[in-house]
Amino acid sequence: MHFSKTIALMILACIGAGCSTTGQVHQSIGVETVTSDKALAFPPPGGPAIINVVERRHGKDVEQTIALSTSSSVSGQNFLKVQFQGITGPNPGFGSRPFDTISDRVIFREMAAAIPGVRLARSATFVQNSYGPFGYASGQSRAGDTCLYAWQQVKAGFAPQQEQRNFGMVQVRIRLCDAHASERELLSTVYGYTIAGHFAGAALNPFGAPRGADAALGKPGEPVYPDAAPYRTAPISIGYQPAPVTMRPTIRRRPVVIQPQPQAGPALPPMIGPRVPLPDGGNEPSQINGGSGASSSAAPLPANTASNIVVPLPDCNGATGISQGCR
Repeated sequence: MHFSKTIALMILACIGAGCSTTGQVHQSIGVETVTSDKALAFPPPGGPAIINVVERRHGKDVEQTIALSTSSSVSGQNFLKVQFQGITGPNPGFGSRPFDTISDRVIFREMAAAIPGVRLARSATFVQNSYGPFGYASGQSRAGDTCLYAWQQVKAGFAPQQEQRNFGMVQVRIRLCDAHASERELLSTVYGYTIAGHFAGAALNPFGAPRGADAALGKPGEPVYPDAAPYRTAPISIGYQPAPVTMRPTIRRRPVVIQPQPQAGPALPPMIGPRVPLPDGGNEPSQINGGSGASSSAAPLPANTASNIVVPLPDCNGATGISQGCR
């Protein structure tokens, strides 16, 4: 009897304490996968493409890790992480929420976890995109892949307490590694991404008041051009495309080298001396008695010149001895 009373009291205590169980498992934190069109931030047009979106909610804060396509041998996944932080603290209605301090230790820890095994160097150059300043570090893996890790905090700044606005803040982290892209190409993703989310209340706007129009609009003497580049610095081709200029090969002519010819020696002057005609071999008496003794078949002698002396034949009449050509 005493034992049965004890069992009854235990059952009543268990019922009172809610000891009943249904056997179902409930998710303790709000983590779920959402479709790409519900992403709170998007990469620039042209990629990298969105693979999936994982969303976490904690109170009024919402964090999304947007996985991006990855082409790299470095372990890990490219991502664009965005976190919307609302009003926190014991007195959320007084003043704007200040910037959270981003320490080097926190950033180095994030980089080591996101891009393991790659040594990244933080850039000391001031850079700024459409949402304000941001920081980044880049490096290359042993396989030659280029990696980049960027961080940004979007906050309008401080506002007077009576205005009660700009209480929200957006934290952004970008991890990119690629086997073919350069640092400049990866950095273009940080410049071109878009924040698509916003807070429901206007007091939580982290972007501040909209910027007013340019003071030059509507004023004479202030021309406005369609782009920021210099206007009409070079001729503009309209309606036709000029023919491409064909570069002709340059022909270089070698100078003609004339080999010096050996000069001939001076011509020798003609030989000067007496010219003696050949003797006549005929036996006719008319040739002997003719008085001249000249052969009728002999060639005529040239006229006497300074360079030619004619010697007459010897006279056979009255010769005392036998002369050449006389008998």
